[in-house]
Amino acid sequence: MTLLNPGEMFPHLVVTLTNGSIRELPDALEGHFGVVLFNRGSWCPYCNAQLRAFERATESLAEVDAQVVALSVDDQATASEMVAKNGLTFSVGYGADAHAVAEITGAFVNPDPVFLQATGFILDPTGRVVISVYSSGAIGRLMPEDVVGMIRYIREHASGS
Repeated sequence: MTLLNPGEMFPHLVVTLTNGSIRELPDALEGHFGVVLFNRGSWCPYCNAQLRAFERATESLAEVDAQVVALSVDDQATASEMVAKNGLTFSVGYGADAHAVAEITGAFVNPDPVFLQATGFILDPTGRVVISVYSSGAIGRLMPEDVVGMIRYIREHASGS
């Protein structure tokens, strides 16, 4: 298991979405800032709060051209129910192989029951990691205000302002 550091390319990860489509990361986010969120599952109140916060921030995320993809080990029915319950409009994946995802991204895995701990990445438009946030438990995760602020900061400093 290797942690992803700023400047490294995000590894190839195929995410099966609740709507039946597939997004291959980081390619599916090319040309946009990306936010990749691993959540513990639909049962986790902190994860639901984080995902709802990202949904509420849809407009400010669009203003900075950021696209969100979330992923958990939940099965399709459970993940789809969570999407509906929380009114999520961004890409939500299901059925993650926790150990395989951890191997390529460094995410922590809960041993029993098996699930990914909260993990988040901001990717630049080329698919490189800007920020990686790893949690070993329920708290400590990316929030949309921080993502929007970081992207604005990057843009301001890239333009020489």
